[in-house]
Amino acid sequence: MKKVKTYRHIFFDLDHTLWDFEKNSEETLVHLFHAFELHRLGDFTLTDFYKKYSYINLRLWDLFHKGKINQQELREKRFVKCLTGLGVAEKDVPEGLSEAYTDICPTKSAVFPFTHEVLGYLKEKYVLHIITNGFKDVQAIKLKSSNLTQYFSEVITSECVNCTKPDRRIYQHALERAGVKASESLMIGDNLEADILGAMNAGLDQVFFNPERKRIPLRPTFEVACLSELKTFL
Repeated sequence: MKKVKTYRHIFFDLDHTLWDFEKNSEETLVHLFHAFELHRLGDFTLTDFYKKYSYINLRLWDLFHKGKINQQELREKRFVKCLTGLGVAEKDVPEGLSEAYTDICPTKSAVFPFTHEVLGYLKEKYVLHIITNGFKDVQAIKLKSSNLTQYFSEVITSECVNCTKPDRRIYQHALERAGVKASESLMIGDNLEADILGAMNAGLDQVFFNPERKRIPLRPTFEVACLSELKTFL
């Protein structure tokens, strides 16, 4: 393990790093499939619906991160594109489906293994913050539902700063809000571009959270496959 600098503040991504987006989203989609009786709309299964939604949602979020669509477009399009992609006529897409997802999913509480143990440990030594591309209202509910609010001093959302990671302006804003220098800060996240390259370009050291142990083209300051590994060098 490389020698660790003396950090004062640690910035975390939320979705896919602490809050288990995939698990929470899957639970919500299963509920919606049955509640809205989506099986009546065409010849597709719950598995088909989940896979199609995940594919569409991932690509729409990529467009959002690149500034090509806004929050409203993302929310309005994902279920329409999902169901029309499964052969449902656009006029038959149930009203309220997107709103129900937005209401229910953030209330789910699944987090990655060791999340609370590690955050409790780190909070005794550092000041902790969140930097997220998620929407302010939704992220606040996620933090509260999963009992994560208690750990963080500042929660910086792309919606409030009007730019998304990896734009260095969101990192600069976060540093200003925290009153800390980049050289005294560490960013922890799962997204190679948004979290690692973004932090790197803003002068922060980085921890790449890589539970799938993917091979990557960048060399972050640190890399962990489990959050518990943070305790070995922080």
